[in-house]
Amino acid sequence: MQFDNQSIKTNSQLRFSAREQLKGNWGTALLLCLIFSIICGLPNYIPYFGPIIGILLTGPLTLGLYSCFLKLVRHEPFRFENLFDGFKKFSSSVIAQLLMTIFIFLWALLLIIPGIIASYRYSMTFYILSDNPELSAMEALNRSKEMMMGFKWKLFCLHLSFIGWALLGILTLGIGYLWLIPYVYGATTNFYENLKIAQLDKSSFTV
Repeated sequence: MQFDNQSIKTNSQLRFSAREQLKGNWGTALLLCLIFSIICGLPNYIPYFGPIIGILLTGPLTLGLYSCFLKLVRHEPFRFENLFDGFKKFSSSVIAQLLMTIFIFLWALLLIIPGIIASYRYSMTFYILSDNPELSAMEALNRSKEMMMGFKWKLFCLHLSFIGWALLGILTLGIGYLWLIPYVYGATTNFYENLKIAQLDKSSFTV
């Protein structure tokens, strides 16, 4: 799918938008990411059933986290409790997480590069589920696959542009990551929002 270059924002524009949207919201965004990481990391310390518990928690929490960042980008009010809204769509979020894990793992068996490509192919799944709760998990994955055709490299480069901040986070013994992670989520959400609008505009123009 081809777009007018002016409809697709540059990575610097996406990062700038994220910084502007996070002004006044850093505290809530930081707390969201911190609690999300803690809860999703806890199953790693549970023997035997840890991986199963991890999938049951990670899917709904990821959906809730992505929904919160969508509200942030769209200047809609949100609260910390919205992190748990994903449990209202428990089955679809869990199935989506499970399918993504399986698909990425299978591609990674070939080599690490196909696994990375697969992770970007399905990276918009939870944003799509948040915007379209009526979709099944498989439908959301397929839409993400279609949406990311031709744009996986751009998102990869967006994430790569944070490498300097990541190195700074290491130098601060990890403290810098408290601000970096919300910043990355904000920029990635802006990427989704920009791409979604651009594709809708293109579709309307075609029709």
